Amino acid sequence: MSEVIHVDSGLIRNLAVPRLKDSKKGDNGTVLIVGGNRIYHGAPILASMAAMRSGADLVYIAVPKSNTIPTRALSPNAIVLPLPDDKLTVGAANRLGTLLPKKPNSAAIGMGMTISRPEALKRLLKRLGEKGTKVVLDASALVPAILDDISGSGVIVTPHPGEYKRMFGEEAGKEEPEQVANIEKMARRHRITIVLKGPVNVICDSQKLSVVKRSTPAMTVGGTGDILSGMVAAFLSKMSPFDACLFGVYFNGVAASLACRKLGLHIVATDIIEELPNALKEFDVIQ
Repeated sequence: MSEVIHVDSGLIRNLAVPRLKDSKKGDNGTVLIVGGNRIYHGAPILASMAAMRSGADLVYIAVPKSNTIPTRALSPNAIVLPLPDDKLTVGAANRLGTLLPKKPNSAAIGMGMTISRPEALKRLLKRLGEKGTKVVLDASALVPAILDDISGSGVIVTPHPGEYKRMFGEEAGKEEPEQVANIEKMARRHRITIVLKGPVNVICDSQKLSVVKRSTPAMTVGGTGDILSGMVAAFLSKMSPFDACLFGVYFNGVAASLACRKLGLHIVATDIIEELPNALKEFDVIQ
């Protein structure tokens, strides 16, 4: 059985990674976001904004060339890398390897993305693995064809129940005990970290397990999963996969609660991002 971790503010405070007084740009995380297509241009933008607000120094956002203008217009803080195709192709994966100005510590892949065929995603994962980049997979990147490639690699996957069934070939379960047992089983089988998203978030890396209840039903608004991916990627640049997932789920919920307190059940995803500094600042540590 996995060790059960109970998440509260005390645990989060103990796990927080200090920022060094003499750190320089890049020391606090360089993150790559890969996603978007002709319809879902906003998903990777939300992920990149969340990564920046979660403390990453540098965020590269790789999107189809057709999305570069709106992406640059909406998020001047991100460094936009134009991909040659509207879908992730093998050529686009190879191209991205040459576009990156420096090695990313972590990457989140799949938000709003269309993948031409599994080989393209496999190629991208291989190239990032060669750089030592830690990876979060979400949305379109959650396909069964890559399970053999990511098993034992430390990759994080963040499915909702429908994506979980698509990736693993079986239901996550209806009730919390069933979900916990199933997520633990799959995490052990594939030696990866799984975050099952929903009213109850189940996090497991086969050694540790945690259950974090959703903070508010306002989080059903579109984009909260993209925010989580960006946050987890930012924390992953400095933390273990399990701890990064704990931080992402916890602070996504705290920020959503703060936004809901101001606006009621009428929040949008960017309202959560705007509250991230307020959620995080009391845990800031400088050494």
